[in-house]
Amino acid sequence: MANTGLQLLGFALACIGWIGFIVAVAIPQWKMSSFAGDAIITAQVTYEGLWMSCVMQSTGQMQCKTFDSLLKLGSTMQATRALMICGILFGFFAACIAAVGMKCLTCLQDDEVKKAKVGIVGGILFIIAGLCVLIATAWYGNQIARDFYNAFTPTNSKYEFGPALFIGWAGAAMAILGGALLCCSCPRRETSYPPPRGYHKNAPSAPAGKDYV
Repeated sequence: MANTGLQLLGFALACIGWIGFIVAVAIPQWKMSSFAGDAIITAQVTYEGLWMSCVMQSTGQMQCKTFDSLLKLGSTMQATRALMICGILFGFFAACIAAVGMKCLTCLQDDEVKKAKVGIVGGILFIIAGLCVLIATAWYGNQIARDFYNAFTPTNSKYEFGPALFIGWAGAAMAILGGALLCCSCPRRETSYPPPRGYHKNAPSAPAGKDYV
């Protein structure tokens, strides 16, 4: 029962992390304009995501514009896009495979060993998905930090971490932790020993040449 609860906990954490991947990719707040230092606070805030850039006015109105050309994007943006999409795809397949390996479902119930192996494969895919997203968000965040501390970057062109990065980091951590729990929920193999041999005592044979009446 405890093993089943651990598996359910891992599956729930991993699925919540996978939903975080989708949210992080969808929202445009990957980086936001910085007002640190001598920067003058203006009446608008600039956001930039993987697919579009947005400007929010002080009135709350937001105007967004998608990126026109893929070839004009930097290598960091293109790599981040690819890794995030891979993370979402790996997470989708991981959720489908791990669901089959869940002990609370009747799929593959006749073969517990195969069912446990399927659950482990789902956990490994969740870990791979989390690593893809973790690398993507860390790479993108490192680029933001480098531009922020670069002395040649204009003050009005500096950005800070947006909410999408924190959602991506949290989702990656939950997916990796959930995948690890799915892998650890595999039942231990029980060592089977052969049954002990029984020794039968042979009845003493009658001496040759002696008859009993």
